[in-house]
Amino acid sequence: MKHLLKLGDLTREDILSILNLADQLKFERNNGIIKEYLKGKQLGMIFQKASTRTRVSFEVGISELGGHPLFLSSHDLQIGRGEPVQDTARVLSRYLDGIMIRTFAQQEVEDLAKYGTIPVINGLTDYCHPCQVLADLMTIREYKGTFKGLKMAFVGDGNNMANSLIVGAVKTGMQIAVACPAGYEPDARLVKWGKESGLLTVTSDVDEAVAAADVLYTDVWASMGQEKEKAERERVFSGFQINEKNVKGAKEDVMVMHCLPAHRGEEITDGVFEAHAKEIFDEAENRLHAQKAVMVKLMR
Repeated sequence: MKHLLKLGDLTREDILSILNLADQLKFERNNGIIKEYLKGKQLGMIFQKASTRTRVSFEVGISELGGHPLFLSSHDLQIGRGEPVQDTARVLSRYLDGIMIRTFAQQEVEDLAKYGTIPVINGLTDYCHPCQVLADLMTIREYKGTFKGLKMAFVGDGNNMANSLIVGAVKTGMQIAVACPAGYEPDARLVKWGKESGLLTVTSDVDEAVAAADVLYTDVWASMGQEKEKAERERVFSGFQINEKNVKGAKEDVMVMHCLPAHRGEEITDGVFEAHAKEIFDEAENRLHAQKAVMVKLMR
């Protein structure tokens, strides 16, 4: 494991190793045990998309590990003015010990890793969100104790979150059902791969997807960069919501998860969100622990 570009690059063993380390780091933090695993290391954080959780969790995480974060806005870098990504990768590799990038195109992340000589971590692209799903898997295992025999249902847009959740679920042996409107399905190659595993179902029937689910998951209907589609997406996705009705269709002890930020009243009702706020904010906290584990694995 040299980089975290997408979950599909990792084996099941890689994922479980990261989760085990994340559990250890969370225990150490909660018990005041300070271990500077990355003392003196420098993490460059390139942001071409806005962020709350990604920026704060990576800055706090690398600092707690004894390293130093450098916030690099695309507005301040030559990459934002047309410098080829391969040149940026070569230069930053001379200064830094690792790069986290949050951007639009997956190819940009892949090129940073190809031309640079230091670890690259995907903080989000339009294609996938591996750091979020590692935190999600960590949270599911905390609440359920295992992945074996679990069913996850994702309701909403077949976006970067759906893509990564499919990979995370299949790699850990969970069933996953994705409910989305026709024309808004996840990446076709991932759907083919997931169906071949026997663990993925894609449907436009929300009731079918959520039936007997152990975990319900949703995300915003319009992601960053899709603001002009908001009105149309509100129309198309109006029936694709986590609400009281489909919570009742899931298992009695169902978890509800959301990667945040949430648009209450759209993809999730306010009542369901508040009833399951504990697991949603445990999930948000676990971004810190999972990403610390990734950094230790790659940069130590």
